[in-house]
Amino acid sequence: MVNKQSRSEIRKKKHYRLRDRFSGTTERPRLAVFRSNNHMYAQIIDDSVGHTLVAASTLEKEIKAELEQTDTVEAAAYVGTVIAKRAIEKGIKEVVFDRGGFIYHGKVKALADAAREAGLEF
Repeated sequence: MVNKQSRSEIRKKKHYRLRDRFSGTTERPRLAVFRSNNHMYAQIIDDSVGHTLVAASTLEKEIKAELEQTDTVEAAAYVGTVIAKRAIEKGIKEVVFDRGGFIYHGKVKALADAAREAGLEF
């Protein structure tokens, strides 16, 4: 019988490999994305000190009020625009994109594209 790893274990391994290649600095923090079955989360993190500078997710009341559903591509795009606006207000223009081991497709891509359109550079 073949033992097969779960998708979440495979994603975590991919994420660790990606994190070995880059990290967020004070000049260029990391935009980390996490996607669950029901929600989207995005954080901008300065890894040199280990602080989250800006965060947005579909769990927040003001974001949830704007959306019909929290698990769609449109919801991910909205989170992308919100995180970009909050980052620009804090003076963050350039980030390193961390897809969190997820495939760059669908919700993750929608969040990234919306953040780029709102003014973040990566």
